[in-house]
Amino acid sequence: MAMRGVWQLQKLVVNYCDWGGSSRGIRAFMESHLPALKEKNPQLEVVTQLVRGQHPNLKGIYKNHNERVVCVRNLAPEDIMLQASRLRCSLGRKVVKLRTRHVTKRPSVQGTWTTELKM
Repeated sequence: MAMRGVWQLQKLVVNYCDWGGSSRGIRAFMESHLPALKEKNPQLEVVTQLVRGQHPNLKGIYKNHNERVVCVRNLAPEDIMLQASRLRCSLGRKVVKLRTRHVTKRPSVQGTWTTELKM
């Protein structure tokens, strides 16, 4: 995703095995979908790494120095393309769990309003 006109995904690393059965889908992805992905996204550096004996994964490296790794074991090439586009469209921020459902800068002194209150 672009933040202020700058794409946040800097590098996409494709790890695969050349003989493993779980890498069958990513090898087909590299032949059919990866050249089109490189052509449509000239700002994105795409690197393929041969890692024997490991399950395939996609690693996204973002401008804010965060990384996201997505396992693509036994997935079809279309599903791998979907995961790659999700990595490209995300900002690379860490997921922060909210403490409450009600988020505000100035919490109410009287408490949070609910429908269960009776007058």
